[in-house]
Amino acid sequence: MRFGYSETCLAHDTGERHPETPDRLRAIRRGLARTHGVEYVEADPASLDDVERVHDPDYLEAVRQFCANGGGKWDPDTLATEGTWEAALASAGLAEWAAREAIEGAGSHETPFSIGRPPGHHAIVDDAMGFCFINNAAVAARAVIASGLAETAAIIDWDVHHGNGIQDIFYGDDDVFYASIHEDGLYPGTGEIDERGDGEADGTTLNLPLPAGAGDPEYRAAFEEVVVPLLEDYHPDLLLISAGFDAHRHDPISRMRVSTEGYGYFTTIVRSLANNIDAGLGFVLEGGYSLDMLAEGVEMVHEVFAGRDPVTPETDVSDRSREVIDAVKAAHGLGSK
Repeated sequence: MRFGYSETCLAHDTGERHPETPDRLRAIRRGLARTHGVEYVEADPASLDDVERVHDPDYLEAVRQFCANGGGKWDPDTLATEGTWEAALASAGLAEWAAREAIEGAGSHETPFSIGRPPGHHAIVDDAMGFCFINNAAVAARAVIASGLAETAAIIDWDVHHGNGIQDIFYGDDDVFYASIHEDGLYPGTGEIDERGDGEADGTTLNLPLPAGAGDPEYRAAFEEVVVPLLEDYHPDLLLISAGFDAHRHDPISRMRVSTEGYGYFTTIVRSLANNIDAGLGFVLEGGYSLDMLAEGVEMVHEVFAGRDPVTPETDVSDRSREVIDAVKAAHGLGSK
């Protein structure tokens, strides 16, 4: 794989006690040093024009000024420093690079993975939240569509938290499909089954709020029974993965039970999906707050593209998760198992 990376993203220094720390990128780099075939690319930062396709200009200026004045707590969880504005633009630019590389046909061994920070999927049109300032995946999807490289895009979000920002940004737009598999009831408390999109975009938002304790079998069923058939029908030109690794069983801020091997299996699913529908495929980093498990997760994604065949999860799904999956299938016209 080719990894988009910029030292500028380390300038968003939230301190040792904050879970979204520059050490996340350092851990990923250390982990990838153990593997072969890794290439790093530094892309240009996102332009203000590209970011303003997604975010309110007054909000962006407020963030820029906040950082220029030294930063601080934007909200109780979301911290900024003097370097945050430039880091956020760099992170969004790396996501754009991944989207453009994907849509222009990067081969399997050159599949792009943007490892920028701060993450993005919680940032809404006019506010920062959940560690996020600029919605990286949304900026990237909108940029390739605006430039004419793609007519449609889909974002699959496997971060443990619902990406309320991505959903809100595209809720009324039928040219971007948003699919999220997340822990029910976790921050920010959004992502219900009946949130399906608005107007002509009805059906282009998909939420799978799995109960705490769901792991590889439940995620496998969610992908294979719901996400894949709906996206095969939607048939996007671009498939972006909002790749958070905080559903890992050893992540400190979630209660899910996904294994490192499970992330490898999910990677095979989205790779096969992209191949089957002839969509460009790219990855954009989101969360993941155990440094070791984050590094292992990114390594696993890379190893799948390098030829690793991960273990297939069991098919036994918990009763609570089965109820959710069947309810989602019914809501989106897929029927029962």
